[in-house]
Amino acid sequence: MTALRKPALDDRAEELRIAGFLFGEIAGFSPDVEGVSRPAFSDIETRTLAFLEDFARREGLEVWYDKGLNANFCLPGDREAERYTLIGSHVDSVPFGGNFDGLAGVVAGLLCLLRTKRRGTRFSAPVHVLAMRGEESAWFGPCYIGSKALTGTLAASELKACHKGDGRTLDAHMDALRIDMAPVRAGRPLMDLSRVAAYLELHIEQGPLLVGKGIPAAVVSGIRGNIRYRSVRCLGEAGHSGAVPRAFRRDPVLAMADLLVRLDESWATILAKGDDLVLTSGIVGTDPKMHAMTRIPDQISFSLDLRSQSARVLDEMRDLLKAEMAQIERDRKVRFELDEELRVEPALCDPALVSGLSAAMQEAGQEPFVMASGGGHDAAVFSAAGVPAGMVFVRNRNGSHNPQEAMELPDLLSATDILHQYLTDTP
Repeated sequence: MTALRKPALDDRAEELRIAGFLFGEIAGFSPDVEGVSRPAFSDIETRTLAFLEDFARREGLEVWYDKGLNANFCLPGDREAERYTLIGSHVDSVPFGGNFDGLAGVVAGLLCLLRTKRRGTRFSAPVHVLAMRGEESAWFGPCYIGSKALTGTLAASELKACHKGDGRTLDAHMDALRIDMAPVRAGRPLMDLSRVAAYLELHIEQGPLLVGKGIPAAVVSGIRGNIRYRSVRCLGEAGHSGAVPRAFRRDPVLAMADLLVRLDESWATILAKGDDLVLTSGIVGTDPKMHAMTRIPDQISFSLDLRSQSARVLDEMRDLLKAEMAQIERDRKVRFELDEELRVEPALCDPALVSGLSAAMQEAGQEPFVMASGGGHDAAVFSAAGVPAGMVFVRNRNGSHNPQEAMELPDLLSATDILHQYLTDTP
């Protein structure tokens, strides 16, 4: 692999200006009370894609929309290439989210195209950049909606999922945008996957590892899969807080607490055995129309998000969850109800891509560093569909899915250097 010419200082300054402009303008028209909100399949998401389209056309790039109404970009003359490498990520966000989750990958892809175009050089093979809709699960429950639609893996049950705000189904929201839903409903891919030589995704790290190690970027080895339940209900019996003795209580709140403590203890055991797992219950609540300090609730609902790099661990946790629920139902005289299970399988990044990106990282003047991804990404969907997938992380403070995301633009360029080096030198 041949080291690329280091960008001149004025080239670097121009790329920093472009990245700052794109992030700033998009944040400006997608504000929330705090942070940003770009809901999946919304007018704001559409406006974001249109803004990127206008920018790319002004820069002399080719732009088009695919059958899922995602925006695509390439250098002039590369649109009809028989085979191409795809750089992709999403433009939607969670409510009260940060501006870099997803969008950083799209900006990095555009910077790769512009850097090559301005130098008058070519990639070793054609490159397309994909700005996708609908990755976040916050709006409908299912995650990776845009990439699942492209790969023909969006389930009928996921299309029936209802929007957290207006209650309309995902199918209705996609149909309202004039997406051709017939192939989506039939599980047929919206793109020719045989043309995609590899899928690459740059994303902010959503944990603290790179910050702790003082490293601006990393190559990703694999992506955790997940099992999710958007709403688990525990049904008990209402009563007066002072009048019902413990022996007669059917308290769903304590039953839920009992379940979560048991799962937490099992989590610790699994980690002690050397296996991988994270567990989160991010939504918890009794009915606000009925709850009171002096009332034993009759029901409580909560979410569960189980993640692991091992499909076996996910299966074991599902079995454990159901066994613990059954035991608590007997002990506390309550009943648990699970809603639709949403599952994404763990995905290992393609070994050849991990090796190639690591070599590119070294050629770009950075010490190679490889790490696993705790969060899920569209790359896992492409990998499951048979497309070799690889990822690059960029350092980011304060986690993600919150207004305090703090990616530094020079770090973004360091991560972009890895992609650009790989795309230029790898046959």
